[in-house]
Amino acid sequence: MASTLGLGPPHPAAGTPPQQAVNPPRPASSVEAEDSLALWDGVPPYVLLIEDDEGDAVLVGELVEDSGIDVRLGRASSLAEALRLMRAEAPECVLLDLHLPDAQGLEGLTKVLAVSAEVAVVVLTGLSEERAGLTAVAAGAQDYLIKGRLEPDVFIRAIRYAIQRKRTELAAVALEAGRLRAEENARLERGLLPTPLLLDAPVDTVSVCARYHPGRAQTLLGGDFYDVVQTPDGATHAVVGDVSGHGPSEAALGVCLRVAWRSFVMAGARGAELLGLLERILLAERSGPEIFATLVSLTRPPGADAVSVQRAGHPGFLVRSPAGVELCTVPGGPALGIIPGWGPGWPVTDVPVEAGGAVMLFTDGLIEGRIGPGSDRLDEAGLLDLARRHTHLPAETFVDTLIQAAQGLAADWGGLADDVAVLHLEWNAST
Repeated sequence: MASTLGLGPPHPAAGTPPQQAVNPPRPASSVEAEDSLALWDGVPPYVLLIEDDEGDAVLVGELVEDSGIDVRLGRASSLAEALRLMRAEAPECVLLDLHLPDAQGLEGLTKVLAVSAEVAVVVLTGLSEERAGLTAVAAGAQDYLIKGRLEPDVFIRAIRYAIQRKRTELAAVALEAGRLRAEENARLERGLLPTPLLLDAPVDTVSVCARYHPGRAQTLLGGDFYDVVQTPDGATHAVVGDVSGHGPSEAALGVCLRVAWRSFVMAGARGAELLGLLERILLAERSGPEIFATLVSLTRPPGADAVSVQRAGHPGFLVRSPAGVELCTVPGGPALGIIPGWGPGWPVTDVPVEAGGAVMLFTDGLIEGRIGPGSDRLDEAGLLDLARRHTHLPAETFVDTLIQAAQGLAADWGGLADDVAVLHLEWNAST
């Protein structure tokens, strides 16, 4: 295999173009060479030599030639020149002399790693400077080589192992970051998707079916949230909400609003007061003025034949009865945070729910998936049509069927890109 040796760009004082050399044929029995080639995955690694001494630079070039390994070697004669070359093309390995015209000792190593934390670094030291090499390894280099004690196989092995160790270090860092993200997601999920807080001996029994599906494009949970609480007077309270945007900040804000909603409800806040308090929390906790939240909140007194509903910029909800399914869109107000201190408040509307009936609240991720070309989406009318086809199903099957149907319709058009939260409540009087 031929190797291209380019010790360039040329030293400013030399004024000569980069040298070109062809390696001698690699011995067929060279196991070390085969092992080294396996690491490169068929692509010659780019190794940048930072060395101001012409004699040492020639020595390194000869070592590359004699190794019989295909390495793309570049050279910089100063740290400033090296940093410029690294910004243009990141090398896989840097061979760094610790004594440069513009950097001494660990200064060069620090600046190289500042430009590229992913590059493997092998420092070059003199015969009397082995301690400096050990110090450099402790400071972040992968290995050190002592000039004057180099053989081609040792030299190329050091480069190979340095690159492999760096890859291993980066993989370990990525694995740990993934583990921490998973733990954080689990904490956020526990906050966004709580266990309903129900009375031990309620006047009304309520069956709760909740589902949460992260959006296709999201690696983290979004800001969708829900909660169900029964207060000591026997009333059932529920909320489904959606913080704009995606990511840890929005998810954390969703957790904050859900916990605040539960706390305010348990403390007796109702109606316009409840949503006003939630908006104050949002304004205090959001990461920017563009962040807002939509929600629908309802209350059902024990034994009542209606639910009291408030809506803040949120889609409507489904009401199920023995006669079928209807879409209910009550009067509402703007999303929380859109018009801070919304004067008129958010009206409370009573919606009849027959004995044995149920309601299904959802976030817009369920209805905003594209189901055709252009802007064709499922929307509320499409969801209602799906619900009427499956109104005979029990609660959990009904909810799962609607979500699966929405996902199926959107599958050929990018899927459901947004998070989906669904909350189904069904009441039965206690005997």
